[in-house]
Parts: sequence; structure tokens; C-alpha cells
Amino acid sequence: MPPAPRRADLRCSARSCRSQASSALLWNNPKLHTTERLKVWLACEEHVVSLSEFLSIRGFLRDTVAVEELTDAHG
Repeated sequence: MPPAPRRADLRCSARSCRSQASSALLWNNPKLHTTERLKVWLACEEHVVSLSEFLSIRGFLRDTVAVEELTDAHG
């Protein structure tokens, strides 16, 4: 198993953005995933609102945490 990325290597999930991530958006699609299964999108300060809104509109956003709060359990 490859080593977990260092926090400095975590990049924003927004298209074409390579900025360092500051937030982690925890989400799932209830039609595809069990409630325990969470996916993670990373967001920089510039994109946290737009990515959160994208997921919220679809009813997918479960939580937003700082990247420092991510654990191995988040994937």
C-alpha cells in the first residue's frame, strides 16, 4: 500500500486548480453509497464554497472539515 500523501501534497479537487487544499468535503450519493461510505473532495479557500454548493444542491454533502482533521479512515 502506498504511503498516505503529506498534507502539503493535498490539492484542490476543482477542475484545473492545483492550489493546496484547506478543506475536505465529505459526501456520498445515497443512491449509490451506504450512509457509512463517505467520499472526499478537497478544496482550496477559493473553491470551498462552489464545491460545497455543487454537492449540497444534489443532497450529497455530509460534512466539511479542515484537511488537518482527515484520518486514514477518510481514505
